[in-house]
Amino acid sequence: MGMAFTDALVDHADVHVTLVDRRHTAGGHWLDTYPFVQLHQASVFYGVASTALGTGAIQQGGPERGLGERARQPEIVAYFDDVLRRRLVDSGRVTFLGSSEHHVEHDTHLVTSRVSGRTCSIDVRRRVVDATYSAPTIPATTPAPFAVADDVPVIPVGELATLTTVPDHFVIVGSGKTATDAIVWLLGHDVDPDRIVWVRPREPWMLNRSVVQPDPLVALHLAADTMVAAAQATDVDDLFVRLEDAGVMLRIDPAVTPTMAKAPTLAEWELALLRTIERVVRLGHIRSVTAREIVLEHGSVALPPGSVVVHCAASGLHYPPLVPIFGTDRIRLQQVRAGFPCFNAALAGYVAATRDDDRERNRLCPPNRLPDRPLDWIQMQARGSAATRVFNAEPDIAAWAHACALNPSRIDPSERDTPHVRAATARLAECSAAGVDGLVRLSHAGPV
Repeated sequence: MGMAFTDALVDHADVHVTLVDRRHTAGGHWLDTYPFVQLHQASVFYGVASTALGTGAIQQGGPERGLGERARQPEIVAYFDDVLRRRLVDSGRVTFLGSSEHHVEHDTHLVTSRVSGRTCSIDVRRRVVDATYSAPTIPATTPAPFAVADDVPVIPVGELATLTTVPDHFVIVGSGKTATDAIVWLLGHDVDPDRIVWVRPREPWMLNRSVVQPDPLVALHLAADTMVAAAQATDVDDLFVRLEDAGVMLRIDPAVTPTMAKAPTLAEWELALLRTIERVVRLGHIRSVTAREIVLEHGSVALPPGSVVVHCAASGLHYPPLVPIFGTDRIRLQQVRAGFPCFNAALAGYVAATRDDDRERNRLCPPNRLPDRPLDWIQMQARGSAATRVFNAEPDIAAWAHACALNPSRIDPSERDTPHVRAATARLAECSAAGVDGLVRLSHAGPV
């Protein structure tokens, strides 16, 4: 998000930016994450506005034929490093201080090198931007959230790729994208499903990847299907069932109502693989693991002999309090529309560059948060729909957004008047008002 904000800012304003990062280069958590990770969304939705990640190609083979390409970890890391060096630093308008910590003492902004230990002061002429306000946590840098006996092998998910011995069983701990990635990777390496135990504290709703694509028709149908479901739904669970019936949402076990909705995308081929895992433990979160058992919130199960416990249980998304993005002391990057953090950060950067008044900036970029529970997802959609109407009412922002590949709702002007796009736009227009009312009504089912 810090890179996306900076890229849009320097593209539209005469400013100089100093980027301070505790890591040695740009890329954030991608520098630490598991080596077989892959974007769960199309590559073009990720990165910075000025420079596409990948080629925008459509996959021509494999189980995701017809869907947008998804970058893997090495490509993502190389992309951010290249954008940092060639696009930003080489422009002369950005200075990068890597392996460094920012701190404030007596109203003086200081940067201390984590390598040399030296500290220098920074003259902040305009604003401090906090791109860490909603930064994620991942297993590689977060200890397992349960007690572990000394004789139990517990590894973060990334170490699956470097195992030196073959375990008899793999105990996957977690309910989200990291856990599903680990299981799909193991099955792809010929691990029998019976050797996998899945400790799944919560059942997740996930978005069908085929409906989150860089194609205006797909985006318009997704929006319309969501609005129709919201208008008709009687409660939170009913909305998600309707979205499932429309092919928007997926769940692993059709017999269990999910209580989690971080809503990463999942392909149907991945869903089929996940459903082959029959040894699923649904006894809440793990409290402790000994050499003989796994102790959970609602009971205990035996730990199979020869097991390795795979930690996929970092919280991932963070949910700090919503505060004005353009605050009196600093800019705190947060979500604006529903999901797609890079677009939200680029939008804030564009608004920072083109508007002078913080009240107007905050009107155009009200804060939103990423979801954890189904109700959170609905509230995110309600806030995001309202925010999108506001910023799209500004002609220059609308023009910028429709030229920005990061924008999942982008419609290129050359496609706007095609018959299929016009028909899909008309359908969305017909159901939007009732759909937004439904989202607002359902969002009041619990605390906002």
